Amino acid sequence: MRIRIGTRPSPLALAQAKIIADGIRTSWPDAEIITIPIRTSGDKNMSPFTTDPRGIKGLFTREIEKGLQLGEIDIAVHSLKDLPVNMSPDLPIVAYSRRGNPFDALITNASCGKVIGSSSLRRRLQIARLYPAMKVVPVRGNVGTRLKKLDDGEIDGLVLAACGLQRLGLTGRIARIFTADEIMPSACQGIIACQGRAGEDYSYLSCVDDDISRDCATAERSFSRCIGAGCNIPAGAYAEIHGDMITLKGLYIDDAGNFLKGTISGHRKDSETLGVRLAEMILG
Repeated sequence: MRIRIGTRPSPLALAQAKIIADGIRTSWPDAEIITIPIRTSGDKNMSPFTTDPRGIKGLFTREIEKGLQLGEIDIAVHSLKDLPVNMSPDLPIVAYSRRGNPFDALITNASCGKVIGSSSLRRRLQIARLYPAMKVVPVRGNVGTRLKKLDDGEIDGLVLAACGLQRLGLTGRIARIFTADEIMPSACQGIIACQGRAGEDYSYLSCVDDDISRDCATAERSFSRCIGAGCNIPAGAYAEIHGDMITLKGLYIDDAGNFLKGTISGHRKDSETLGVRLAEMILG
């Protein structure tokens, strides 16, 4: 069996592709697995995201999805939080990894400065509320680029996804991990998604597919879809499953700066419906 995995060329994306490849090898030790890095529009330039109908998230997936459509790769591996909530039915998600740490983490340098950087508006607004005495500024680039800005003293603190730092072997740099009540994470943060072509047999991915992640992702993406969330809309969601029950927390920050939060619980088989209901509750 020969499996070609397409992914972005960043160190984190390659580390996540390796997690999936290693998982497949546990069940299919004779499989030939090839990782194919594909540079996306977002890796080249994020400035035109406002003209993309799917927002900035589409810029990190378009070329990889094209590789799937053309048969140049067999599966695509993404951070699920980077996938648009409205996807083509021809290119579905075919496996969801076991979730890594879903929360955001703070990294600081040795200075006593008061400037914290973050890439997303969702994080920046929550950081500003949590640390009102700090100046919060946008910082873009991959994890290494952002860390260099921190180490060079351009900023004094940085907020990143904890799972990304851990997957890159940078756990020791984490000063603290925020709870969902402090900083609501991006929907599906910590979950790796495998995307494939509709109608094809992906049973070989059952070894890396996690049903808890699938149901949490269904609820969180349903909430995000209903709330209208994208990288330019400040919203987050986080679900937990205990037995047959799921609890979903959601956050939306409106144009007036109001933090609109809510929580809903129900049976996990109703994950998608619960996401819609929570969004409707929050939007009023």
